[in-house]
Amino acid sequence: MGSIKGMPPEINVALIFSKEDYGSPISERLSEVLRRNLTKNDFANVAIRSGISFSTIRDVVYRTNSLTKSNATAISLLMHAAFENSIAYKFRAEGDLMFLGKILEPYS
Repeated sequence: MGSIKGMPPEINVALIFSKEDYGSPISERLSEVLRRNLTKNDFANVAIRSGISFSTIRDVVYRTNSLTKSNATAISLLMHAAFENSIAYKFRAEGDLMFLGKILEPYS
């Protein structure tokens, strides 16, 4: 999960964040979605790729640090990883439902 291999070399954060987003924490909804769909490895990979420390990225995601122009690239990379992970989770859940449905079918 959380592979950022297929991502473009540069992310245009201006298309994701506006001036008004900087200087305050990310939204509660974005924080919740990122936390639910990311692993520690995702954080570590993005920290390496972006040059922003793991702890800074974590603090922005957990809303104890504000979004800045310098950490916005890392957060946008996390958003892409969370998107990929959420698709993978969906497919896994659908497969699990089919598997369990076949097992439980005689008891329905």
